Amino acid sequence: MNDLVLKNAIPAMTSGDIEKVRALEERVLELPQEKIATHHIFHAGMYSRTIKMPAGTVLTGALIKRATMLIVCGEVTVYIGDKTLELSGYFVLPASGNRKQAFLAKSDTYLTMMFATEAKTVAEAEAEFTDEAGILFSRKEGYENIVTVTGE
Repeated sequence: MNDLVLKNAIPAMTSGDIEKVRALEERVLELPQEKIATHHIFHAGMYSRTIKMPAGTVLTGALIKRATMLIVCGEVTVYIGDKTLELSGYFVLPASGNRKQAFLAKSDTYLTMMFATEAKTVAEAEAEFTDEAGILFSRKEGYENIVTVTGE
């Protein structure tokens, strides 16, 4: 791993970089969409959400307003502002708030975002990390949500 992966792997993005992702998002939405399931877990004061991006998929995320951890397993290019990360393998990355990434999966890739929270529902957790919850897969009709609440 290089220093970028170890320190501030995914920094906050400038408004200009976020607008670039929004422009890409408009184009991507014109293409056929994958129905990607979201796996949610509430455990020990933490919330995590995991998706599997099939190889060849382009995904633009919602604007994330808070710091989280991002776990990546697979081979993916991640646009993080003034540069891209080329990731192949398994990574646990600190990710700052005020970011809207774009991802290109080169192989089937799992993405897990997690953060500490007092939220008790998926809707509460989503409202905590983004003001763009309406564009999340978990809010799309016909998309699968698997929710686990351990009570611990």
